[in-house]
Amino acid sequence: MTISYNETQKHRSLLTDGNWGKKQQGDETKMEKDEKLNEMDIGVGTKESIALQPGIVEIKAVEIQEVGDKKNKKLSCTCKHPVKEETINISSVKFENKGKLESLGLWLNLDEDKKIRKGSALAVFLMTTNCAKIFELVGKSVNTTTDEKGYLTFKGY
Repeated sequence: MTISYNETQKHRSLLTDGNWGKKQQGDETKMEKDEKLNEMDIGVGTKESIALQPGIVEIKAVEIQEVGDKKNKKLSCTCKHPVKEETINISSVKFENKGKLESLGLWLNLDEDKKIRKGSALAVFLMTTNCAKIFELVGKSVNTTTDEKGYLTFKGY
């Protein structure tokens, strides 16, 4: 199950993983089969991927996704980067934790009162963006930086 909220909807929607309207296994069309065959014939390109530089992104949508076998919940933000046409997804924040900077995922960790756990990466991110609730992130402009692997992450310090 995925819960999402975005600027164009201006309301929450619940998307389920049901089979309504989906094709059953084995119902591939000739075009889909041809696409799979063509993918097997793709060679290695010569163009290097261009890493996006840190800057200010605008959050266009937020979505809580179930991740992994345990179905842990993680916030993913769909963002508009100033130098890229397509939107990008960011789901981590770099912040100061125990005297050093670290990047952590925006995991939805709840306390016994069913509120976002104080001190968690998600709580820190919400506080740095002056948001009390996750859906308030939509429309916010947020600074980014890079994590240890060079990926963009939100800047929470």
